[in-house]
Amino acid sequence: MSPHVDLSEARWRKSSWSGSTDSDCVEVAPVSRLIALRDSKAPDSGALFVTPTVWRALLHSVGHRTND
Repeated sequence: MSPHVDLSEARWRKSSWSGSTDSDCVEVAPVSRLIALRDSKAPDSGALFVTPTVWRALLHSVGHRTND
């Protein structure tokens, strides 16, 4: 179950890897004591919330991917 978090003041940002368009990317915003993630194509469809610890682990995992 997702926590009830007010996203009206969230400062969303997208990856620089997303290119010059605003489509096909994930946006991220720190809110309360969580990290919110949403689909840029459907910003009103809700968000996935993770803890900062989970977010750091995800970034670490993605940063250490190999092209196997």
